[in-house]
Amino acid sequence: MQVAQFTFNDFQENTYIAHDSSLECVIIDPGCKNANEQNQLITYINDMGLKPVKLINTHCHIDHVLGNAFVAKYYQLELYLHKDELITYADTGRWADMFGLVMDEIPEKKVFIEEGQQLQFGETTLQILFTPGHSIASLSFFEAKSQQVFAGDVLFYGSIGRTDLPGGNMKTLTQSIHHKLFNLPDNTTVWSGHGPKTTIGYEKRTNPFVGLF
Repeated sequence: MQVAQFTFNDFQENTYIAHDSSLECVIIDPGCKNANEQNQLITYINDMGLKPVKLINTHCHIDHVLGNAFVAKYYQLELYLHKDELITYADTGRWADMFGLVMDEIPEKKVFIEEGQQLQFGETTLQILFTPGHSIASLSFFEAKSQQVFAGDVLFYGSIGRTDLPGGNMKTLTQSIHHKLFNLPDNTTVWSGHGPKTTIGYEKRTNPFVGLF
């Protein structure tokens, strides 16, 4: 599985396109808020000859969903998310008003997913992990063959997700990190919702926040 990272919007959110040799791809947490950012996604997909087949949210804070409506409409995709994140999504209008952003309606076609299920595209299987704490029902997506995980805002390079937003809880977050993410192989690459990539092993050894559990 190959991963392309794009950093979008005023929150410096990481949007990901994951694809394999089949040329099918998934778009994870599209944060593109304007035509320039939307064109960056389109150009990469076109240049690589990719076929988008799934739109996926790790969680539904406003910075991770600004591009959902555009991607869903442009590529005619259903939105995959945990059903409880609809609570988070419902609050995005308030945040949009606070930051002067335009928030489109949530895509009409949705598929609710949860831990224990898998998402398939091309030759790739993503295992779904339930990792709440930053938001009420955050999900992480692990690809075992290449040992990569999309962790949303649960775990960062040298840090962890904030817990002071609605649905956040420090104990729940650290449990998610210790019991779910830290059970992955140490050389697993972590693609986070903000900042650079890291590895599970590096965060186990050096992250100053994971001892809070």
